[in-house]
Amino acid sequence: MLIRNQIEAADLHIDFVPMADVLFNLLIFFLLATTFMQSEREMKIALPQTASSGPISATLREIIINIDADGRAIVAGKSIEPDALAALIKTAVESNPDQKVSIRGDRATAYENVARVLDICKGAGIQEPYLESVPTN
Repeated sequence: MLIRNQIEAADLHIDFVPMADVLFNLLIFFLLATTFMQSEREMKIALPQTASSGPISATLREIIINIDADGRAIVAGKSIEPDALAALIKTAVESNPDQKVSIRGDRATAYENVARVLDICKGAGIQEPYLESVPTN
């Protein structure tokens, strides 16, 4: 008859504290990484509604240009002049020919303001700027 020693079986101990620490650190990292890009999308811009709006995609290389109701262009939370915007986009296109640009125009702004920013983007080398909108209910 085979008798097992109870003391040897009880010596096996797996410590879950280091694994919980690693998982907690990963959770914090991903929470922080997602909140940095949200600040650009949380500006008080009332987007127009369209039937075929696409999902909001935010990549690290994307430039987001907000146009407020007064027609001012805003990049990274700061108002930017048209010449400075053109220089910013040209520099980005020179370093990355596949540069992505999203234009978020307030629904109360004149289309002239959106067209002005589109013209700046085209002149700076952006082939397909993305116009963001929200889906209709």
